[in-house]
Amino acid sequence: MELDCTAVLADVWLILDGECDAATKERLKAHMDRCSPCIEAYGLEAKLKSLLNRKCGGDRAPDSLRERLTIDIRRSISVTEMRVEEP
Repeated sequence: MELDCTAVLADVWLILDGECDAATKERLKAHMDRCSPCIEAYGLEAKLKSLLNRKCGGDRAPDSLRERLTIDIRRSISVTEMRVEEP
């Protein structure tokens, strides 16, 4: 299945963060090998990630913020799962 640029660009961070499986990574990279706008966008995102790591890499969010975000994420996932299960 051929990917369009929108799908590839939406998943660029999956590659950068090492959060995609090998098959997904290969599909995304195969598209970028043939699509210069996508590889350019990938390069920009990689540079942004590198800059963020250099400038903010040592900072850690306060525990209270991390806990609050974890709770919010779990709530969001639960609500989404409930919506998916509804007929």
